[in-house]
Amino acid sequence: MSEPVHRSEWLRGVLELCVLRTVSAGPTYGYAITADLAAAGLGDIKGGTLYPLLTRLEKGGLVTTEWRAGEGGPGRKYFTLTDAGRTELEQGTAQWHAFTSVVGAHLSAPPVPPAGPAHPSRSTP
Repeated sequence: MSEPVHRSEWLRGVLELCVLRTVSAGPTYGYAITADLAAAGLGDIKGGTLYPLLTRLEKGGLVTTEWRAGEGGPGRKYFTLTDAGRTELEQGTAQWHAFTSVVGAHLSAPPVPPAGPAHPSRSTP
């Protein structure tokens, strides 16, 4: 597998946490969220990925929304982190750090031969 495939799979697992982190800075809207994530090095997050996630966060009570008039254009839907969203961000961040610490230690350790007998080769009848 190539690196972009891995990054895509990894991002899928942490995108919600990254969006919560971005929204924690204050009320913001979809395009600004994607720009912040791109600036952080997470790549180009498409609206078809972001907006369903934001809807789930809203339904889960982690963000609230408010429509605001646009500056010379259409209105924008702004997202604000709730107390529950802040708690989720704090807990998720702690869990992420614990997880990446375990994975980092495993990947950095020298290989250890597996315990137990070797698996016999299987032959077909």
